[in-house]
Amino acid sequence: MLLIFVKKTTSRLNYAFNLVLRDVIQTKYSITTDKEEFESFKGAKIAYYPHSLDKEYFVQSHTLLFENGIIEQEMIPFDWEGSKAFFSCSKRANFTFDVFAASFYFAARYEEYLPHKRDEHNRFEAEQSVATLHGLLQKPVVNQWCEAFWESLSAEFPDLIREKRKFEFITTVDIDNAYLYGEKGFVRSIAGYLNDVISFNFKSIKNRTLVLLGSAKDPYDTYDFQLSMIQKYKAKFIYFLLLGDYGTNDKNIPFSNKRLQALIRHLADYAEVGLHPSYGARTSFLQLEKEVFRLSPILKKEITQSRQHFLQLQFPDTYRNLIDLDILNDYTMGYASHYGFRSGMCTPYYFYDLDLEIETSLMIHPFAVMDSTLQFYMGVKPEKALGHFKMMVDEVRKVNGTFISIWHNDSLNDKGIWKGWSNVFEKLIAYGTK
Repeated sequence: MLLIFVKKTTSRLNYAFNLVLRDVIQTKYSITTDKEEFESFKGAKIAYYPHSLDKEYFVQSHTLLFENGIIEQEMIPFDWEGSKAFFSCSKRANFTFDVFAASFYFAARYEEYLPHKRDEHNRFEAEQSVATLHGLLQKPVVNQWCEAFWESLSAEFPDLIREKRKFEFITTVDIDNAYLYGEKGFVRSIAGYLNDVISFNFKSIKNRTLVLLGSAKDPYDTYDFQLSMIQKYKAKFIYFLLLGDYGTNDKNIPFSNKRLQALIRHLADYAEVGLHPSYGARTSFLQLEKEVFRLSPILKKEITQSRQHFLQLQFPDTYRNLIDLDILNDYTMGYASHYGFRSGMCTPYYFYDLDLEIETSLMIHPFAVMDSTLQFYMGVKPEKALGHFKMMVDEVRKVNGTFISIWHNDSLNDKGIWKGWSNVFEKLIAYGTK
């Protein structure tokens, strides 16, 4: 076990040590403020202190973990092992920077509590993040820092042990709109026909008619293909269902639709299923609660997993609402416009509420890349897309993290703008599960 000496304990400090040592490195430790206990301890120990103590392993502490309130931090990067790091330590320190403070800043999303610009969907813009500004977004830097810290520690204390983490590959699918033409009801179907006529989209008129007559498969009905991937590659999938009320940005079929409910239960036979809180639930706790209680009876169990529609994530309100509804795992941590690691993490970790200064029960599962990021924001063609996916898988595999990708049922129909992407999907799964 590792003993750590600190001048005082705080909620931030406890969380940061849990994050680095318990969640990422996975080694046992304890903290003491008793100098005599620390000096008499014969095992592995480090001093997390403003200045060094004799010949002990020393990490020079930054003030961040001992502060109250949220204030602008000087995030001055320095070159570190071909990458960047922050909160550098003096030359007397055994490690070159305060890995605990730096990891806390990234994982707790400290910068998102500070004044910042928002995009058209009220989201924090990736372009203004510290990771993006310093070219770190495509690296799981917190995991990399922690691994380097472990190498330093284990070199000093060879008898110190850790639980070995294994690489994990998870495919997630958001079902924003289960069917393009089917199950829309009379009014929406007529409106669809009128829109097709106005836009002279005769191909859509033909396809809609064939689907409604039962002569063709709905273009968004790609579920057999997805389930075949689960069986062929023994892959882990998680589905997120949108069950919100109809609106400009929420266009799924009614949650009461029998075919939709049968689909949800069918998917649950092969994979995990969670909620995709609607755009309308972003600012309404009552709407979010309504949607949780729509999905729960369908699955006949409590709902514990979620991902926000449009990746709408505001700190700390979004996560507080989920916690209040007993959601235990959220998969929203990432950007729509850029792929990479929003929190510098590629392993699950607990949400820290900076306003309340507490570690919560909500586990955050960061994702690395989304299909629509490559398609709509970056204009990547399918023949080039696999290279981007593989690069991110390789980064996660190096630190034995968890690689999570986001797909949509409609992006796998192999038609129109998504021609060729189902092939990318299968090749990615084959690469990640080998």
